[in-house]
Amino acid sequence: MTATDTIFIGAGAEPQHMELRFANRHGLVTGATGTGKTVTLQVLAEQFSRAGVPVFCADVKGDLSGVAVAGEPKGFLSERAEMIGLADLAFEGSPVVFWDLFGREGHPLRTTISDMGPLLLSRLLDCTDAQEGAINLAFHLADEEGLLLLDMNDLEALLSLVEERSAEGSLRQGGVSRATTAAIRRRLLVLRQQGGESLFGEPALDIRDLMRVDRSGRGYVNVLSAGTLMQAPRLYATFLLWLMSELFEELPEVGDPDRPKLVFFFDEAHLLFDEAPKALLEKVEQVVRLIRSKGVGIYFVTQNPADVPDTVLAQLGNRFQHALRAYTPREQKAVRVAAETFRPNPAFDTEEAITTLGVGEALVSTLQDKGVPSVVERTLVRPPSSRMGPITEAERQAVMADSPVRGIYDRPVDRESAHEILSRRAEEKLKAAEAAKQEQAAARRGGGSIFDLGGGSGRQTVAEAAVKSLTRTVASTIGREIVRGILGSLRRR
Repeated sequence: MTATDTIFIGAGAEPQHMELRFANRHGLVTGATGTGKTVTLQVLAEQFSRAGVPVFCADVKGDLSGVAVAGEPKGFLSERAEMIGLADLAFEGSPVVFWDLFGREGHPLRTTISDMGPLLLSRLLDCTDAQEGAINLAFHLADEEGLLLLDMNDLEALLSLVEERSAEGSLRQGGVSRATTAAIRRRLLVLRQQGGESLFGEPALDIRDLMRVDRSGRGYVNVLSAGTLMQAPRLYATFLLWLMSELFEELPEVGDPDRPKLVFFFDEAHLLFDEAPKALLEKVEQVVRLIRSKGVGIYFVTQNPADVPDTVLAQLGNRFQHALRAYTPREQKAVRVAAETFRPNPAFDTEEAITTLGVGEALVSTLQDKGVPSVVERTLVRPPSSRMGPITEAERQAVMADSPVRGIYDRPVDRESAHEILSRRAEEKLKAAEAAKQEQAAARRGGGSIFDLGGGSGRQTVAEAAVKSLTRTVASTIGREIVRGILGSLRRR
């Protein structure tokens, strides 16, 4: 195994590497707040980038933006490098693309209502079964009518169409109560207030733009600014799940590549699973189990392994466990669970080690030959080459000015879709109804337009009236002449 086939994690009793050919077997980074999870994530991201593997990660606290610029030589970093035998610590930044759902600290990141789909959309809105059924019906009507569902206005327009068809009784699938659609509208209003409207629209994200490499062959690190987004945790979790699903559905099968096509870090992963319905958990499990054959590695970042369901946890082959505290019975149980997920090392007690790890130290187990997990090792994580901490606004703007997707997503596009088409239909129907109303009013008055001299189906045009009038006049004149002729002849006699 050569250096180009692995990434260096750190060292303890011996150096710890991750083999790139097993990096798509997913992973888990766990530990209490302040124990070094973010730095470990940063180290992994820049090491994958250096190996030519693009990365996507969320910057929850703002610290991860420093991956874009070179770090600064500091005493404690040099000391750590010396302790783990890292003689060639070079300070440099990674190629970075900044993204932001709200378009403030990065390029806007959008999808469409259609691409989100009814299941994830219902999860986002926290819908009941009845409300989810109404949303499914709206999607079905959109397909039948050939209507594009791009943004939230389109969805609201389809809900109005569902109401209308329900009132007419013309839905083969059964009606939907007005109370159900009204409840969905209220949830949409809450989502708008949380800024969720920014998520939907065009141009929608092309996932290939997350899989770029720069001119030197380094993979781009795609950093999603998530500080504001975390104020709406359901929006955050649903968006990242959509992105995982999109990668799964769009990427071709590649089997087991020599290195991943993309590595996806899901920070604050517990938000994905909190109160998730069974159908959603099954979808997550399916994506995690099958997406590795698309060349994508998914790494969940959270405080405790217990935050991740067992069915998903079983799919995560590479483990990085930072310190956990065990002050309460519940925390002690969590430590035992975490320890049991590792292959034991006879040199130390894993459960005890988890509670005594220092900052920047982790228990590491990665997949080795034939995909077998290595014996867990107590490891000092290597220092990052990029800055530990946030970048300045000027530095962010400089990175964005040199972005490979500059100008592609920055301006929204609003093409004709369901909202515009259904609004036009409603306007035409209103005009037709108003015209009919005016005709009926004119008929009741016995007058109306000079072109409409009657009511009902027997309306007379001006031409018809003129012919009839002329006929009556001619007939009357001829009749008078005949009478006069007869009387005249009688008088002459």
